Parts: sequence; structure tokens; C-alpha cells
Amino acid sequence: MKDGRLEERDTTMQDTKIKASNVQVYYGDNHAIKDVDVEIKDKTVTAFIGPSGCGKSTFLRCLNRMNDTIDVARIEGKILIDDEDIYDRKVDPVQLRAKVGMVFQKPNPFPKSIYDNVAYGPKIHGLAKNKADLDDIVENALRRGAIWDEVKDRLHAPGTGLSGGQQQRLCIARAVATEPEILLMDEPCSALDPIATDQVENLIHELRENYSVVIVTHSMQQAARVSQKTAFFHLGNLVEYGTTDQIFQNPHDSRTESYITGRIG
Repeated sequence: MKDGRLEERDTTMQDTKIKASNVQVYYGDNHAIKDVDVEIKDKTVTAFIGPSGCGKSTFLRCLNRMNDTIDVARIEGKILIDDEDIYDRKVDPVQLRAKVGMVFQKPNPFPKSIYDNVAYGPKIHGLAKNKADLDDIVENALRRGAIWDEVKDRLHAPGTGLSGGQQQRLCIARAVATEPEILLMDEPCSALDPIATDQVENLIHELRENYSVVIVTHSMQQAARVSQKTAFFHLGNLVEYGTTDQIFQNPHDSRTESYITGRIG
């Protein structure tokens, strides 16, 4: 970040990419997410903030149906991406996750080469007609992951041999290789040192030119640096949602103000 704060831009006129209505999530008898309504704009970084256990990661995982993998999880309500209900029975979760990429808290490269980490998704989804196509996809994804120059001479070395920050950028490259439209990031910098965190934050700034980015972060400073919209979760409720400047400088709900000022959390 050149000036320590990413430029704010008007998100009011942008298209809605994701629309959630009356979303409830249950883990068995535990009502983890309650009555969430939110519209997430296209080509915008949206930060989910709130205390540990408040539901922000649970809601994030609703957006690409990752909660489907948890036997006791039950989701009610409606989530639309480009006006399509992603929980409709006709929707294939595997295809959905190609459109909605995800980067996790801890870098998790596959035990494969750097090249094969990135090529894996495009191969599965049939995005390359031949080896030359695949080479182009891998190079473009690594460039978008801001790691090409560091790995171009060792593409067949194991991805697990990279530093933590490089591994996370490799995972971002892997996520964008399937040409998603949305990128979900669940505390992507929490395991990284300050230099690697800065590299990933700068990358997030670049990614929003082409993707809707939704990031869960425990760091309010990070949310302020990278996002244009912020949602504050507390005890499973979406308490407040607005521009990042408004949430941090003029919160409308006393619970938001208490969290921002450190009185709760």
C-alpha cells in the first residue's frame, strides 16, 4: 500500500454479485447464523469482521457451499450469485466452487509441484485443450498471484518448499486458475509475517479489478486497508454493513462502536 490506505471508490453504482436473504445456519441444535441479509457488490473487497466465533467464517463458507461437507450443518434462506440460487438442486457444488474460489487461513499447497498445484483445477474442469494452453493458464495464474517471477525457473519444484508467504500466493494463484468470478479469503494473512502480509494485501488490491473479493479478517487494521465495504458480525448476527469508512468512522450500532473501540471482542 503506497499511502497506507487503499483508495476508496464509489461502490453504490456497482452491480450486486451476491445477495443473501434471511440466511440461517444450524450446526445440529446450535443456531450459528441468524437472519443474515446482505448484498455484496461486484469488483469490490468486502471484509467480514467480528470477535472469534461470531459467525463470519461460517457465513463465508455458505457462499461456496463448503458447509455442505459438514454432516450436522443445515442452511436455510436464499443466496443468489448473479441472480441464481446456489442452493438450488440443479447447481453442482463442484462447478460452483470453480466460480467461487477460496483461500484458507493456513497456506495449503498440494504435495505436488508448483506447476501441478496451479494446473490441477483447470485440468479437472477441462479448461485447457492441450499442454500449451495449460502452460499459459499456469503462467497467467501465477502472474495474477504475484509470484511468477519468484518461481518461473523452478515450476517443477514442490510447492511445499516455498516460504509461508509464497505458499499463500501460490494458493491464491491456484484459486484464480479456474477463472472464478468471486474469491473468498478466510483470514489469509493470519499465519504470515508482516512482509508477506503486505504482499498479500497489495495482491488483494490488484485482484479486485477482476474479482469480487470477500475476506474474513481478525485484524480491523487490515479490513481498513484492503476493503471498500465492511460487515460486522456479532453472536451470529450481521449487526451492521456499510462502506468501510462509515463502519470505522461513524458506526450506526453501539455494538459496532464497542468492537471498533476495543470494548468488546
